[in-house]
Amino acid sequence: MTSRVASLCMVSLSLLVTSTFHSTMVSTRSHSENYNDTEKTLAKPIPNKARSTRKKLTSLSKLEVKDDKPETGPKRVADEINESGEEDVAKKRPAKKVKKEGRATDDSGKDKQHQAAEHTQAVQAGTVERGHIYFFYRPKVELEEVHSLGDVQRFHMLLVPRPPDFSVHSESDATQRAEDSDEMTLISEGADAIPAPPTRDIAQKPFRLIAIGKKSLPDPDAGGGGKGGGRKEIFWATISTVGDDLKKLEDGLCGKTYETKTRGTRHQGPARLAARGAYAIVNSQGKTPISWETHLGYHLSHPAPSDLGEVQEVLGIHIASSFVVQVKNPLAPNTGPARVGRSSSAKAEFPQEIMGEVFGKGGGKGRETYGLRFAPVERKEMLDYEGVELLFIAARSGEEGLESSLGEGRGHALKEAEDQDSDVSIAQVLKELAIDAEKIPALPLKGVWV
Repeated sequence: MTSRVASLCMVSLSLLVTSTFHSTMVSTRSHSENYNDTEKTLAKPIPNKARSTRKKLTSLSKLEVKDDKPETGPKRVADEINESGEEDVAKKRPAKKVKKEGRATDDSGKDKQHQAAEHTQAVQAGTVERGHIYFFYRPKVELEEVHSLGDVQRFHMLLVPRPPDFSVHSESDATQRAEDSDEMTLISEGADAIPAPPTRDIAQKPFRLIAIGKKSLPDPDAGGGGKGGGRKEIFWATISTVGDDLKKLEDGLCGKTYETKTRGTRHQGPARLAARGAYAIVNSQGKTPISWETHLGYHLSHPAPSDLGEVQEVLGIHIASSFVVQVKNPLAPNTGPARVGRSSSAKAEFPQEIMGEVFGKGGGKGRETYGLRFAPVERKEMLDYEGVELLFIAARSGEEGLESSLGEGRGHALKEAEDQDSDVSIAQVLKELAIDAEKIPALPLKGVWV
């Protein structure tokens, strides 16, 4: 009995131990599997977003440990790249525009070389205009005759634009002239400067009447153009009248009688014709837009070189001469001790296109808000406004000087054309302006005062 009880106890103990061991093994296996799953999870790569968050937290904890001043400069940028990843930094920081060295740009993204190219295309190069030129002087009030410059009240330059001579000839005429190549050599080189023959007794044609400030032209032979040579002579001029009706011009040049409140009836004699010829306005190209120059050159047909006298000498009229012409910005203030210049109300009013593109109003050119003080005649329309102030700088005189200023055979072409026109009578010359020969004295063409 005792042995049976002992045997049963041993079996029960054995079963208990076996069950306990089995439970322990199951629990151990479960913990092992969970541990392995955790290891597998930890072994997986962390996504960029999660990694960025964890790294940022780590970075913030480091900053808290150091001090309150965050790092800046290249090291900070490097840390952000390392911590946030290249893709995130690219989203947060827009790429900087790389500026190429040696190519200055403006707000529109155009470099200065590109602007200069556009400006060069806008400027009218070569011969801007050609036509016939006339010089008149008017005596002072109540003087019937002039004996010297002191008796002169006004001195005028009259420009009558014409198309180029080659544009008004028929094809048959051009073919006939082309057969004589020797005769065409000089003319073809400067053909764009030769005006078409003037029409006569036709009152409708464009003209500009320019008042010369000092009552005489500057002498190109006085002063020098280089270092130590002195300054070239300059003079102011104003475009007083612009029109296309020569009857209006005749009324202004002929004698007149008028009433005044203080002196009663006053009389002023008619203007006198002192010279006639052909002119050309030429833009010479420079390496940069600022080096552009406008030259006005003329060659006389009347009087002949043998008839040049005291009148032409005192008025500064040469058989051939040239000037550098600049147009004053109407917004530029008058300068100098005497503040020489027209009043604001009497100055020309250019359109915004000319003010912006030529003078650079608004900061486009120069240091002032109004732009440049002076500019060359970049387009002939700049001379079609009354009140325009011009600065004439004496350049060169003589036929060779004229050729040097106008270039490309233009001076020689003008000489040949005006030599041919020298045979035209004075009456025919005045008919070019639709003026009665009896109303305008022309005796000064012989070199004597009248």
